[in-house]
Amino acid sequence: MSGAVAKHVTVVGELSRLVSKYNLMEVSEVEQDLVCQSDHNEALKRIRALIMNEKVREIDACRLVALYGLRHEKHSNNDYVGLLQTLNKRGISEKNKGMLRSIMDFGGSRMRGSDLFGQKAKGAITMTKKFFQGMKGVENIYTQHTPLLQETVDQLVKGKLKEAAFPYLGTKQLRDRPQDVVVFMVGGITYEEAFAVYTLNKTTPGVRIVLAGTCIHNSTS
Repeated sequence: MSGAVAKHVTVVGELSRLVSKYNLMEVSEVEQDLVCQSDHNEALKRIRALIMNEKVREIDACRLVALYGLRHEKHSNNDYVGLLQTLNKRGISEKNKGMLRSIMDFGGSRMRGSDLFGQKAKGAITMTKKFFQGMKGVENIYTQHTPLLQETVDQLVKGKLKEAAFPYLGTKQLRDRPQDVVVFMVGGITYEEAFAVYTLNKTTPGVRIVLAGTCIHNSTS
């Protein structure tokens, strides 16, 4: 027992050291706010400060800029190019420069078929949900984000998926609530998506959801 406790303390201590060394708490907070909130100017200010901070790792700085580029691509005061210039002054690798270009080329708004950040949703229900969320605040700023997959599968289970965005294969339409759902993501899945499916399985009696993909991503993949 004492050996297990010692290992636990050692692991927690090392994690705490890395979080502090690379300023990961602030990086994570900005990432969450960036994708879940809509304050462009505040996000830009905080990203500029972080990517110039020597404690922030290059990969984390690039991820912040990539998220900014995707989230505020159409904003009138978008300064994605300015952030790229700051990264170049920092001396980022050619590999990461190419990664940033690829993300915008293959994941930009003109290539996405879904409303990744909820920017197009203008329905009364969506607006009401956002209003009340703003009123009550966020319980944990580090877990604000929920993956789009969670909403998609939830809508599927409820029979509310739009056929224009998710067409059926064959002539039969889905009329009854599905009991078995298999989701396969070409390009890979994330741990957050796996947890979302786990939660849906626990909270949706009578429905079994299986998630698979070509790989499992982490923050550096």
